[in-house]
Amino acid sequence: MSKPDWHRLYTIAIVAVAFLVVLGLLQQQHAFAYAPDDPAVPYHCWQTNEDGTFKIVVDNSTGAQSLVPCEINHGDNAWMLTSAALVLMMTPAGLAMFYAGLSRQKNAVNTLHMTFITTGVIAVQWALWGYSLAFGPDAGGYGFIGTLDWAGLQNVLHDVPSDAYGGITGFTIPHMTYMVFQMMFAIITPALIVASMAERMKFSAFIIFIVIWATFVYDFAAHWTWEITAPDNYGRNPGYCNFGWGGCLGALDFAGGTVIHITSGWSGLVIALMLGRRLGYGKVPMEPHNISLVVLGAALLWVGWFGFNAGSAAAAATNATSAFVATQIATGMAAVTWSLISWAHTGRPSTVGAASGAVAGLVAITPASGFVSPMSAIIIGILASIVCYAAVAFKNRRKWDDALDTWGVHGIGGLAGALLTGILAEKRFTPWGDNGLAFGNPAQLYENAAGAFAAVAWAMGLTAAIIKIMDLVWPGGIRVTPKEEEVGLDLSQHGERAYVTE
Repeated sequence: MSKPDWHRLYTIAIVAVAFLVVLGLLQQQHAFAYAPDDPAVPYHCWQTNEDGTFKIVVDNSTGAQSLVPCEINHGDNAWMLTSAALVLMMTPAGLAMFYAGLSRQKNAVNTLHMTFITTGVIAVQWALWGYSLAFGPDAGGYGFIGTLDWAGLQNVLHDVPSDAYGGITGFTIPHMTYMVFQMMFAIITPALIVASMAERMKFSAFIIFIVIWATFVYDFAAHWTWEITAPDNYGRNPGYCNFGWGGCLGALDFAGGTVIHITSGWSGLVIALMLGRRLGYGKVPMEPHNISLVVLGAALLWVGWFGFNAGSAAAAATNATSAFVATQIATGMAAVTWSLISWAHTGRPSTVGAASGAVAGLVAITPASGFVSPMSAIIIGILASIVCYAAVAFKNRRKWDDALDTWGVHGIGGLAGALLTGILAEKRFTPWGDNGLAFGNPAQLYENAAGAFAAVAWAMGLTAAIIKIMDLVWPGGIRVTPKEEEVGLDLSQHGERAYVTE
């Protein structure tokens, strides 16, 4: 067998690499070849001349005209892509572990699978129509829902910034970077609801439910809270205020207290009540089967939440720093507070309680993170644990089987965070924000309350309708049979077990 001709192989490899580099440079050169009449132009940021007209580059060989994109800040882009990855980790890793650990052993795989599969299902929904409905041009100028102009991510460019979505330093990240960051928020929101339907809903029904819910609950709430447009709704509606109706009202939600936690938490309560209690609820032990998974999941959520909150600055800017610090302080304070309350109430410091307290703090600081000082974050952390602990105790007395406490932690924590934002916000942290009641602006509390309670009503009403209709049309209803529930959903729904010891 002859020896390989390494010199020839190296030469071929070098030529191949050089070819790929040249090809990449050619693609990069033409990546910015967007003509003035390109349908994506109205939705993106382009450099202009002193008189406001677009800068035009003319190809001398063809005479073709192309626009010059606004400059992309690679530091901002790197931070936002990192933040997107951190938020993604929160669902198939953090939330999946957290919920699986809180479940009974016979349902751990089902709970984990529901959370994990949401990552895939909603990623597709978001790309096909969700992003367009939530963040696209407004339909009719009412600030309620978007159009399908960006369906399939058409007109969402990977190499040009949006002319509406950016940080306090301007439009510095590609439009597609912003889209994928927001995708991770859309993914985790319906996954949070898994806690309320845990151990009793058919897996097949769950898949259809999250697609419908994400479209009619999340996408609407995201649009009216976070949507921004270029002037006059991209020229379609003269006089349009350039925000969803919640933004026009002045409601502040930096990272999703209303859009994510209120919608998921209060929807979860509706589902828990409509599905009914689990078999044996209040009669047989239903304690968490693996506290190690609970703590691991909470830790992953805590780390990922820095992308969640600080990433919502949409740039590596100063308000990303303030949001990062506020998140850490509020979460630490909430974990300590819940532990102390639990210790005083039961006589023992609860490990699950400390993890739940941390999550409650993360939830409550979410809408406020980019608007509040470190000392205000301490107040939010303390109050978050108090009200969420009280909500869980109230739920238990009422025998509402919100199995893993979506409502008590996310619904109540999100509502408390939204109201506290209206009290403690300070404009000095994020210039497009405003001062709250404690800093001389009582109107901010009203505005935040209006946005928050509108989300509560919308989420509860739509969720009730979705569950009712699905239960009527789904063969055998959306709840598993008593026999399947008794055996456990791991075996009855998936034919798998969390632990195989023999």
